[in-house]
Amino acid sequence: MKKADTFLHQGDLPDGVLAGARVVAIDSETMGLRLGRDPLCVVQLSDGEGEAHVVQLDRATYDAPNLKRLLTDPDVLKIFHFGRFDIAMFWLHLRVVTAPVYCTKIASKLARTYTDRHGLKDVTKELLGIDISKAQQSSDWGQAKLSEDQVAYAASDVLHLHALRTRLDEMLVREGRDGLARACFGFLPHRALLDVAGWEDMDIFAHS
Repeated sequence: MKKADTFLHQGDLPDGVLAGARVVAIDSETMGLRLGRDPLCVVQLSDGEGEAHVVQLDRATYDAPNLKRLLTDPDVLKIFHFGRFDIAMFWLHLRVVTAPVYCTKIASKLARTYTDRHGLKDVTKELLGIDISKAQQSSDWGQAKLSEDQVAYAASDVLHLHALRTRLDEMLVREGRDGLARACFGFLPHRALLDVAGWEDMDIFAHS
């Protein structure tokens, strides 16, 4: 596999970067996993053409107009793995609702019912035969200067999402669940907003 080109940007995507892309894989890095407590630090993106763009955000302002424009562009599909968390973080810190979206974790849970292993590392290993490292997952993403290992880790989380989407779409069609998956993806931004509004741990569809 050709080594990917990875670019680190400060504050925002530069003008023209990812212009014309119609499908963009996206992930984020934060100081923790608790909404409202842990800040958003990094957003990484790839158009599936062998490049990854890692944006280290300015946490004092979160002024990133090019990034925000892409997240809200109705003509650009955003691929996530567990997008529910990223979309909630983007609303909290960037004040945008991200749509339209595709979540490979939701797709995996609907298509790969023979397993309960739906983490990005597991899905990528099984479907693509690629073993990605998660060693930097719990590192300090709030530091002023990111390490080379952190930047490489951030890139690895988006470089394979396009290929995963292709494989999972094939499985969803095979199992007759592609329509159900699309409905779930359409609801996902609303699910993220429910999390932010305080219904993070409650199933509002449950009887009790």
